[in-house]
Amino acid sequence: MRIGLIGTGRIGSFHAGVLARHREVASLVVTDTDAARAAEVAGRTGATAVADAADVLAAGVDAVVIASATAAHAELIGRAARAGLPAFCEKPIALDLAGTLGALREVERAGSVLQLGFMRRFDAGYAAARAAVRSGALGRLHTVRAATSDPAPPPAAYLLLSGGLFRDCLVHDFDMLRWVTGREVTEVYATGSDAGDPMFRAAADVDTAAALLTLDDGTLATATATRCNGAGYDVRMELAGELDQIAVGLDDRTPLTSVEDQGPPAPAEPWPGFLERFAPAYEAELDAFLRVVRGESANPCDGREALHALRIAEACELSRGERRPVRLTEIADA
Repeated sequence: MRIGLIGTGRIGSFHAGVLARHREVASLVVTDTDAARAAEVAGRTGATAVADAADVLAAGVDAVVIASATAAHAELIGRAARAGLPAFCEKPIALDLAGTLGALREVERAGSVLQLGFMRRFDAGYAAARAAVRSGALGRLHTVRAATSDPAPPPAAYLLLSGGLFRDCLVHDFDMLRWVTGREVTEVYATGSDAGDPMFRAAADVDTAAALLTLDDGTLATATATRCNGAGYDVRMELAGELDQIAVGLDDRTPLTSVEDQGPPAPAEPWPGFLERFAPAYEAELDAFLRVVRGESANPCDGREALHALRIAEACELSRGERRPVRLTEIADA
């Protein structure tokens, strides 16, 4: 197959390496608004660098991988759909519901394929947790605790374009709540703190956030996130039921030290960031996309899945702003 890649930043560069190595990819065409960066990635991976997205779409590609800046995602999804090309896109589709719904309508009108990059669906730990919940091994699930902690804040310029901590970061945890449990969120109560670096206040964002979520079967979940976890990158989920409880992301690289005399040993070097922690999952999601393109499997994460996670993030932002519980029925999805 001939694959087009739009965007060669940090994640795009990683995707380029994965695609260039894939047994089913015969050639790769890349572009970026930074032509020098695209040329460097092309030189390193054996790809062909072209001037812009239009050139990628016109290059006879069989599918497109979109890893551009977030603001361009919805437009590029629409262009790929109108060109009749299957597309893989990093989350989010857009930073608001209107942009997300507009892009999804383009895909649906064209009858094309859109797979969203929620890579945790391809992580072995989350998959094992999903299997445990669905098998009944935990009994009635009553509590879920999800946490995403970055070791250091991103640049101030990124914060202005990110959509905020709930939409940019916790949206992964919201997707995992739905995917692992098979339940829907019905109500949220969320808050956040901007007590850290002034750049968060300047961006009308928070550096730390917490949400209490009620699922449709009465299960209670908490989801927390911070940009300021000096101990290291830490992504975990704990699920407790009447029969047992399990944890995802709890291993010898978890940056958590016990103060108990008989506690586990001090952690080894923590993961430096999301690319290293989820590298196998990123590779697996692209492999899944190529199988979808070849007609060998169903889409594992279509655009409507991204819409559901975004609606939860929107409800959390509304809750934080108005300091009240918010029902998901308050967040329009059409």
